[in-house]
Amino acid sequence: MRIAIASGKGGTGKTTVAVCLARVAPNPVRLLDCDVEEPNAHLFIKAGHMETFEAAMPTPKVDPALCALCGECEKICRFSAIVQAGKKILVFPELCHGCKGCMMVCPAGAISESPRLLGTVETGQAEGVGLVTGRLRVGEAMSPPLIRKVKEHAGTNGADTLIDAPPGTSCPVIEAVSGADFVLLVTEPTPFGLNDLALAVETVRALGLPFGLVINRAGSGYDGVARYAAREHIPVLLEIPETRKAAEAYSRGLVLVDALPELKEPFKALYRRIRECADAARQGKGARPC
Repeated sequence: MRIAIASGKGGTGKTTVAVCLARVAPNPVRLLDCDVEEPNAHLFIKAGHMETFEAAMPTPKVDPALCALCGECEKICRFSAIVQAGKKILVFPELCHGCKGCMMVCPAGAISESPRLLGTVETGQAEGVGLVTGRLRVGEAMSPPLIRKVKEHAGTNGADTLIDAPPGTSCPVIEAVSGADFVLLVTEPTPFGLNDLALAVETVRALGLPFGLVINRAGSGYDGVARYAAREHIPVLLEIPETRKAAEAYSRGLVLVDALPELKEPFKALYRRIRECADAARQGKGARPC
Protein backbone atom coordinates (compact mmCIF):
# COMPACT_ATOMS: atom_id res chain seq x y z
CA MET A 1 0.00 0.00 0.00
CA ARG A 2 1.20 3.50 -0.85
CA ILE A 3 0.00 6.28 1.45
CA ALA A 4 0.76 9.88 0.46
CA ILE A 5 0.68 12.53 3.18
CA ALA A 6 -0.01 15.93 1.62
CA SER A 7 -1.42 19.38 2.34
CA GLY A 8 -2.28 22.57 0.53
CA LYS A 9 0.27 24.61 2.48
CA GLY A 10 3.49 24.19 4.39
CA GLY A 11 3.75 23.94 8.16
CA THR A 12 0.56 21.98 8.77
CA GLY A 13 2.33 18.90 10.18
CA LYS A 14 2.70 16.54 7.21
CA THR A 15 6.07 15.25 8.37
CA THR A 16 4.82 14.96 11.96
CA VAL A 17 1.99 12.70 10.79
CA ALA A 18 4.19 10.77 8.35
CA VAL A 19 6.84 9.84 10.92
CA CYS A 20 4.15 8.91 13.47
CA LEU A 21 2.52 6.55 10.96
CA ALA A 22 5.92 5.07 10.17
CA ARG A 23 6.53 4.48 13.88
CA VAL A 24 3.19 2.74 14.58
CA ALA A 25 3.01 0.71 11.34
CA PRO A 26 2.39 -2.98 12.12
CA ASN A 27 5.12 -4.03 9.67
CA PRO A 28 8.38 -2.48 8.42
CA VAL A 29 7.68 0.43 6.08
CA ARG A 30 9.56 2.65 3.65
CA LEU A 31 9.25 6.40 4.29
CA LEU A 32 9.98 8.54 1.22
CA ASP A 33 10.68 12.21 1.92
CA CYS A 34 9.61 13.71 -1.39
CA ASP A 35 9.75 17.30 -0.14
CA VAL A 36 13.11 17.46 -1.94
CA GLU A 37 13.52 21.24 -1.64
CA GLU A 38 13.48 21.11 2.17
CA PRO A 39 13.50 17.49 3.45
CA ASN A 40 13.16 17.10 7.21
CA ALA A 41 11.98 13.54 7.96
CA HIS A 42 15.59 12.64 8.81
CA LEU A 43 15.39 15.00 11.82
CA PHE A 44 12.85 12.62 13.41
CA ILE A 45 13.73 9.22 11.91
CA LYS A 46 17.42 9.22 12.78
CA ALA A 47 18.79 6.56 10.47
CA GLY A 48 22.44 7.13 11.36
CA HIS A 49 24.55 6.21 8.33
CA MET A 50 22.88 7.21 5.06
CA GLU A 51 24.06 6.00 1.67
CA THR A 52 24.10 8.83 -0.86
CA PHE A 53 23.62 8.49 -4.61
CA GLU A 54 23.75 11.19 -7.26
CA ALA A 55 20.56 11.50 -9.31
CA ALA A 56 20.81 12.72 -12.88
CA MET A 57 18.44 13.16 -15.81
CA PRO A 58 19.22 12.80 -19.54
CA THR A 59 19.13 16.06 -21.49
CA PRO A 60 19.75 16.45 -25.24
CA LYS A 61 23.15 17.21 -26.74
CA VAL A 62 23.11 18.13 -30.44
CA ASP A 63 25.92 17.30 -32.87
CA PRO A 64 25.79 20.16 -35.43
CA ALA A 65 27.80 18.12 -37.93
CA LEU A 66 24.98 15.54 -38.12
CA CYS A 67 21.98 17.84 -37.66
CA ALA A 68 19.85 18.26 -40.80
CA LEU A 69 17.82 21.16 -39.31
CA CYS A 70 14.57 19.27 -39.96
CA GLY A 71 12.92 20.77 -36.87
CA GLU A 72 11.39 17.48 -35.67
CA CYS A 73 12.96 17.86 -32.23
CA GLU A 74 11.40 21.29 -31.75
CA LYS A 75 7.98 20.01 -32.82
CA ILE A 76 7.86 17.21 -30.26
CA CYS A 77 9.10 19.19 -27.25
CA ARG A 78 6.16 20.60 -25.28
CA PHE A 79 8.41 22.66 -23.03
CA SER A 80 10.57 24.48 -25.64
CA ALA A 81 13.69 22.90 -24.18
CA ILE A 82 15.06 22.46 -27.69
CA VAL A 83 14.32 24.99 -30.45
CA GLN A 84 15.57 25.82 -33.92
CA ALA A 85 16.92 29.35 -34.38
CA GLY A 86 17.94 29.89 -37.95
CA LYS A 87 20.66 27.36 -38.70
CA LYS A 88 21.23 26.45 -35.08
CA ILE A 89 19.54 24.14 -32.61
CA LEU A 90 19.46 25.65 -29.14
CA VAL A 91 19.10 23.50 -26.02
CA PHE A 92 17.80 24.84 -22.69
CA PRO A 93 18.62 22.06 -20.17
CA GLU A 94 16.75 23.76 -17.31
CA LEU A 95 13.48 23.34 -19.27
CA CYS A 96 14.05 19.71 -20.24
CA HIS A 97 11.83 17.07 -18.60
CA GLY A 98 13.99 14.14 -19.73
CA CYS A 99 11.41 12.39 -21.92
CA LYS A 100 14.00 11.63 -24.67
CA GLY A 101 11.39 12.40 -27.34
CA CYS A 102 13.76 14.60 -29.32
CA MET A 103 16.34 11.81 -29.42
CA MET A 104 13.75 9.33 -30.65
CA VAL A 105 12.41 11.45 -33.52
CA CYS A 106 15.72 12.80 -34.84
CA PRO A 107 16.11 11.12 -38.26
CA ALA A 108 19.82 11.96 -38.48
CA GLY A 109 20.73 10.60 -35.05
CA ALA A 110 22.26 13.94 -34.18
CA ILE A 111 20.95 14.08 -30.60
CA SER A 112 22.60 12.15 -27.80
CA GLU A 113 22.18 12.09 -24.01
CA SER A 114 24.01 14.43 -21.70
CA PRO A 115 23.35 13.82 -17.97
CA ARG A 116 22.29 16.78 -15.83
CA LEU A 117 22.65 16.49 -12.07
CA LEU A 118 19.33 16.88 -10.24
CA GLY A 119 20.52 16.32 -6.69
CA THR A 120 21.05 13.34 -4.42
CA VAL A 121 19.03 10.45 -3.01
CA GLU A 122 19.93 9.22 0.48
CA THR A 123 18.83 5.89 1.94
CA GLY A 124 19.08 4.52 5.47
CA GLN A 125 17.40 2.32 8.05
CA ALA A 126 16.18 2.96 11.61
CA GLU A 127 13.96 0.80 13.84
CA GLY A 128 12.02 -0.91 11.07
CA VAL A 129 11.69 2.25 8.98
CA GLY A 130 13.52 2.49 5.67
CA LEU A 131 14.13 6.20 5.09
CA VAL A 132 14.68 7.63 1.61
CA THR A 133 15.40 11.34 1.26
CA GLY A 134 15.78 13.44 -1.87
CA ARG A 135 17.83 16.64 -1.86
CA LEU A 136 17.45 18.96 -4.82
CA ARG A 137 20.63 20.53 -6.17
CA VAL A 138 20.91 24.22 -5.36
CA GLY A 139 19.94 26.12 -8.50
CA GLU A 140 17.88 23.28 -9.99
CA ALA A 141 14.49 24.58 -11.08
CA MET A 142 12.48 21.36 -11.39
CA SER A 143 11.87 18.94 -8.55
CA PRO A 144 9.48 16.35 -10.15
CA PRO A 145 12.30 14.41 -11.88
CA LEU A 146 14.10 14.00 -8.55
CA ILE A 147 10.83 13.04 -6.84
CA ARG A 148 10.49 10.25 -9.42
CA LYS A 149 13.98 9.05 -8.50
CA VAL A 150 13.00 8.96 -4.81
CA LYS A 151 9.82 7.02 -5.60
CA GLU A 152 11.89 4.36 -7.35
CA HIS A 153 12.86 3.28 -3.81
CA ALA A 154 9.28 2.47 -2.77
CA GLY A 155 8.73 -0.56 -0.54
CA THR A 156 8.80 -4.01 -2.12
CA ASN A 157 7.80 -7.53 -1.05
CA GLY A 158 4.55 -6.34 0.47
CA ALA A 159 6.04 -3.49 2.53
CA ASP A 160 3.93 -0.34 2.78
CA THR A 161 5.27 2.98 1.50
CA LEU A 162 4.64 6.34 3.15
CA ILE A 163 5.19 9.36 0.91
CA ASP A 164 5.83 12.70 2.61
CA ALA A 165 4.75 15.03 -0.22
CA PRO A 166 5.83 18.65 -0.72
CA PRO A 167 3.30 21.35 0.19
CA GLY A 168 0.96 23.02 -2.27
CA THR A 169 -0.94 21.75 -5.29
CA SER A 170 1.54 22.21 -8.15
CA CYS A 171 3.57 19.75 -10.24
CA PRO A 172 5.80 18.43 -7.40
CA VAL A 173 2.73 17.44 -5.38
CA ILE A 174 1.08 15.78 -8.38
CA GLU A 175 4.24 13.77 -8.99
CA ALA A 176 4.51 12.76 -5.33
CA VAL A 177 0.89 11.58 -4.86
CA SER A 178 0.40 9.95 -8.28
CA GLY A 179 0.03 6.20 -7.94
CA ALA A 180 -0.92 6.42 -4.25
CA ASP A 181 -3.59 4.11 -2.87
CA PHE A 182 -4.67 6.78 -0.39
CA VAL A 183 -3.95 10.46 0.21
CA LEU A 184 -4.01 11.73 3.77
CA LEU A 185 -4.51 15.50 3.78
CA VAL A 186 -3.16 17.33 6.82
CA THR A 187 -4.48 20.78 7.68
CA GLU A 188 -4.61 23.27 10.53
CA PRO A 189 -7.77 24.96 11.86
CA THR A 190 -7.07 28.45 10.54
CA PRO A 191 -8.52 30.48 7.64
CA PHE A 192 -5.24 29.98 5.76
CA GLY A 193 -5.38 26.25 6.37
CA LEU A 194 -8.97 26.11 5.14
CA ASN A 195 -8.20 28.05 1.97
CA ASP A 196 -5.32 25.78 0.98
CA LEU A 197 -7.15 22.64 2.09
CA ALA A 198 -9.92 23.42 -0.39
CA LEU A 199 -7.30 23.63 -3.17
CA ALA A 200 -5.76 20.32 -2.10
CA VAL A 201 -9.18 18.63 -2.05
CA GLU A 202 -9.86 19.85 -5.60
CA THR A 203 -6.50 18.40 -6.65
CA VAL A 204 -6.97 14.90 -5.24
CA ARG A 205 -10.54 14.79 -6.54
CA ALA A 206 -9.28 15.66 -10.01
CA LEU A 207 -6.79 12.79 -9.72
CA GLY A 208 -9.56 10.42 -8.59
CA LEU A 209 -7.70 9.33 -5.44
CA PRO A 210 -9.39 8.27 -2.18
CA PHE A 211 -8.55 10.65 0.65
CA GLY A 212 -9.25 11.62 4.23
CA LEU A 213 -8.33 14.43 6.58
CA VAL A 214 -6.20 14.96 9.67
CA ILE A 215 -6.65 18.22 11.60
CA ASN A 216 -3.46 19.13 13.41
CA ARG A 217 -3.32 21.58 16.32
CA ALA A 218 -7.05 21.07 16.89
CA GLY A 219 -8.84 23.07 19.54
CA SER A 220 -7.74 26.55 18.56
CA GLY A 221 -11.33 27.80 18.45
CA TYR A 222 -11.70 28.12 14.65
CA ASP A 223 -14.32 25.68 13.34
CA GLY A 224 -14.24 26.61 9.65
CA VAL A 225 -12.24 23.52 8.68
CA ALA A 226 -14.62 21.15 10.51
CA ARG A 227 -17.65 22.80 8.90
CA TYR A 228 -16.03 22.59 5.45
CA ALA A 229 -15.23 18.89 5.94
CA ALA A 230 -18.82 18.17 6.99
CA ARG A 231 -20.23 20.13 4.05
CA GLU A 232 -17.96 18.35 1.55
CA HIS A 233 -18.47 14.91 3.18
CA ILE A 234 -14.75 14.55 3.91
CA PRO A 235 -14.01 12.11 6.73
CA VAL A 236 -11.90 13.58 9.54
CA LEU A 237 -9.81 10.55 10.47
CA LEU A 238 -7.86 12.13 13.33
CA GLU A 239 -7.63 15.36 15.30
CA ILE A 240 -4.32 16.09 17.01
CA PRO A 241 -4.84 18.47 19.92
CA GLU A 242 -2.71 21.59 20.25
CA THR A 243 -0.54 21.21 23.36
CA ARG A 244 2.67 22.70 24.63
CA LYS A 245 4.13 19.20 25.08
CA ALA A 246 3.61 18.45 21.39
CA ALA A 247 5.30 21.70 20.37
CA GLU A 248 8.24 21.03 22.67
CA ALA A 249 8.62 17.47 21.35
CA TYR A 250 8.64 18.73 17.77
CA SER A 251 11.26 21.38 18.58
CA ARG A 252 13.54 18.66 19.99
CA GLY A 253 13.14 16.41 16.96
CA LEU A 254 11.09 13.76 18.78
CA VAL A 255 8.46 11.61 17.11
CA LEU A 256 5.11 12.68 18.56
CA VAL A 257 3.89 9.19 19.44
CA ASP A 258 7.10 8.61 21.40
CA ALA A 259 6.84 11.87 23.34
CA LEU A 260 3.08 11.58 23.89
CA PRO A 261 2.29 7.84 24.30
CA GLU A 262 -1.43 8.61 24.56
CA LEU A 263 -1.37 9.35 20.81
CA LYS A 264 -0.01 5.93 19.86
CA GLU A 265 -3.39 4.15 19.80
CA PRO A 266 -5.14 6.94 17.82
CA PHE A 267 -2.38 6.74 15.20
CA LYS A 268 -2.65 2.96 15.05
CA ALA A 269 -6.40 3.35 14.52
CA LEU A 270 -5.68 5.92 11.80
CA TYR A 271 -3.39 3.45 10.02
CA ARG A 272 -6.08 0.75 10.14
CA ARG A 273 -8.72 3.16 8.82
CA ILE A 274 -6.47 4.19 5.93
CA ARG A 275 -5.97 0.55 4.98
CA GLU A 276 -9.72 -0.07 5.08
CA CYS A 277 -10.40 2.94 2.85
CA ALA A 278 -7.66 1.97 0.39
CA ASP A 279 -8.91 -1.64 0.20
CA ALA A 280 -12.49 -0.46 -0.36
CA ALA A 281 -11.35 1.90 -3.12
CA ARG A 282 -9.40 -0.91 -4.85
CA GLN A 283 -12.55 -3.05 -4.87
CA GLY A 284 -14.66 -0.20 -6.14
CA LYS A 285 -16.75 -0.12 -2.96
CA GLY A 286 -15.50 3.16 -1.57
CA ALA A 287 -16.50 6.62 -2.64
CA ARG A 288 -13.95 9.39 -2.91
CA PRO A 289 -13.33 10.48 -0.21
CA CYS A 290 -13.30 7.13 1.59
